[in-house]
Amino acid sequence: MSESARKRQPRRPFDRQLGVERAQRLFHQKGYDGVSVADLTEALNINPPSLYAAYGSKLGLYEHALRRYAAEQSLPASAIFDGRDLGEAVAFLLVSAAEQYSRDAACRGCLVTEGARAADPEARAIAGEISAVMIGTISDEIRQRAPEQGEALADLVITMVRGLSAAAFTGMEPARLQAAAEKAGEMFKATLPKAPSS
Repeated sequence: MSESARKRQPRRPFDRQLGVERAQRLFHQKGYDGVSVADLTEALNINPPSLYAAYGSKLGLYEHALRRYAAEQSLPASAIFDGRDLGEAVAFLLVSAAEQYSRDAACRGCLVTEGARAADPEARAIAGEISAVMIGTISDEIRQRAPEQGEALADLVITMVRGLSAAAFTGMEPARLQAAAEKAGEMFKATLPKAPSS
């Protein structure tokens, strides 16, 4: 093949989903504010015009990354609560969160939870909107099982889940994070009422 023919060969089509996957990892490692357009174009191996054509903006790509994370890696709250007493479900939720948030040493914490602390207000709003869905699911499950103390208890559990994310994000060792989640779970199992046996 001649040199001119090689030059005329079209470039391989850009894989948008792979781009989102790579961007997600970068945002998880550095946070929205710590990632530049130059960082993204280098990671995705494209130029800025191609990035804007594919995703609209850095913010648009960030939203794609957050939604991908929420769809594939958010805690399965409904499944966790299904068939378990409230105390057992909360304990399992906390242990599951600790395990997930410390699984990857390069991507600690919950991408959505940590994204809700972004300095950029638009990025923060997107993360907050996605986070609200997860919070709503957990809160609804708790209120159904403990209607009299549902709101306060839901607030406590959500605060603890967010705390596990923050602890993982700031570098707490996985074993310590897991131990803390297990201890908190034991306290919940000891204090929350069990479902009456049928």
